Amino acid sequence: MAKIGFIGLGIMGRPMAGHLIDGGHEVVTASHRTPPAQELLDKGLTLLDSAKEVAAAAEVIILMVPDTPQVEAVLFGENGVAEGLSGGKLVIDMSSISPIATKDFAARIEALGCDYLDAPVSGGEVGAKAASLTIMVGGKPAAFERATPIFALMGKNVTLVGGSGVGQTTKVANQIVVALTIEAVAEALVFASKAGADPAKVRQALMGGLASSRILEVHGERMYKRSFDPGFRIELHQKDLNLALQGARSLGVSLPNTANAQELFNACAANGGAGWDHSAIVRALEILAKHEVASESDDG
Repeated sequence: MAKIGFIGLGIMGRPMAGHLIDGGHEVVTASHRTPPAQELLDKGLTLLDSAKEVAAAAEVIILMVPDTPQVEAVLFGENGVAEGLSGGKLVIDMSSISPIATKDFAARIEALGCDYLDAPVSGGEVGAKAASLTIMVGGKPAAFERATPIFALMGKNVTLVGGSGVGQTTKVANQIVVALTIEAVAEALVFASKAGADPAKVRQALMGGLASSRILEVHGERMYKRSFDPGFRIELHQKDLNLALQGARSLGVSLPNTANAQELFNACAANGGAGWDHSAIVRALEILAKHEVASESDDG
């Protein structure tokens, strides 16, 4: 069993770290934005004073923080991870951040004699709790092989997709698909509901056909049950689509529907919804339709 440092114990990180402890690993942390949950401390999580101390104490250091600036600060800021590293350690960034910055971070960590993997995840809070996350990994094959038993405690679909930064590129592609699919489900349910159909029954019917998807199953239910407490916040999906649109601009690629989804997220944020679950993109469409999706049944 390894001694693992885990920094970033928010909605996703908390259950992920819990699975590592349950798997027999010793886990240490330092507070980032969210203090450790008491349940993790009760399981044996050790709280240290800084990311530097975490890196010095652990063999493997995992980050799960919101965005590129936070990853850079945790890694290279004062009392950051880089200051506590020694040769042979493994740093795994499971945040969703810029692929370009990731390549730079990897080079800087590898220059210290350590390995680096970018390993963003998909599956949301549900997947984190169920240890069923999809994990998209960029980095060297030997480092991936070393990390595979750790990933297996947090996810089920774990793929080495390429070198440094390619994991993050894959996650950006994933977020394009997720955003556009959520938006499509939202359009369908707004249309059906305003036409007088029960959206719960429409969703149930669609789950048996080609339109069936995990997003229709989970987020379609959220839409008609009005359950928008975040599993994944709109502001984080905005961040990911910004990465997609910035990357597309640099590559000379047009992503028109991604841009449209981002504008709907922007509309939600403008109406106080930056912290809503991303399924609440339906609220922007409801404003345009002057109609709220609601079900008379409760058979989701």
